[in-house]
Amino acid sequence: MKTMKYDKELLKDGKRIDGRGIDDLRDMEAKAGILKRADGSGYFRMGKTEAIAAVFGPRELHPQHKQKPQRGILQCRYNLTPFSVDDRKRPGPSRRGKEIGKVSEGALSSSIFLEEFPTATIDLYMEVISADAGTRCVALNAGSIALADAGVPMKGLISACAAGKIDDTPVLDLKGEEDMGGQVDLPIAMNADTGEITLLQMDGMTDIDEMDEMLELAMKGCEKVAEKQKEALMETF
Repeated sequence: MKTMKYDKELLKDGKRIDGRGIDDLRDMEAKAGILKRADGSGYFRMGKTEAIAAVFGPRELHPQHKQKPQRGILQCRYNLTPFSVDDRKRPGPSRRGKEIGKVSEGALSSSIFLEEFPTATIDLYMEVISADAGTRCVALNAGSIALADAGVPMKGLISACAAGKIDDTPVLDLKGEEDMGGQVDLPIAMNADTGEITLLQMDGMTDIDEMDEMLELAMKGCEKVAEKQKEALMETF
């Protein structure tokens, strides 16, 4: 629950501390096929938050008792690298990292034709190499690129973006100071082609009208993210 007080004005005359308007995304960069030893790989950056992702599979799942005879499974590992944050973190996945890995599996699995790979696993590794808010969204964006780069059959790319509330105003794509001092953080993931939302989480308190406004902002952000992802994949052809 967001309760932190922040002594810095985050919004003034419709402009945020980095000069963006309330519905502007941070600068984005996307790449596909960046790792030669993976079956598929991707990179995504939003502002100062960066993530790389690697896919291995589909391949036979071991141990066999974890196999599903009718469909494959997606296994996601989300990790903040020790050097990604100002205060060096302990190496290895944290409890928060494991939770984000699980919700990422749900967000991405809904778009994959896993029934084509019975008893198999697709392993997705998402490493955040620089963190300045929105790490789960950036990791998901890199992961979706990696899955497509690996040739995994999908209904469409999954794109992720967050909206939030700062100084009582809904805004798109929080950066670090806004995330720390803001009132609400609302990350979502969606299939931009169909509009299907596959992940929705919220930290903070708001009313239904502001919730709708933030959700609309986040969905529009996802559409812009999807364009960037598709551009990156087209460059590999």
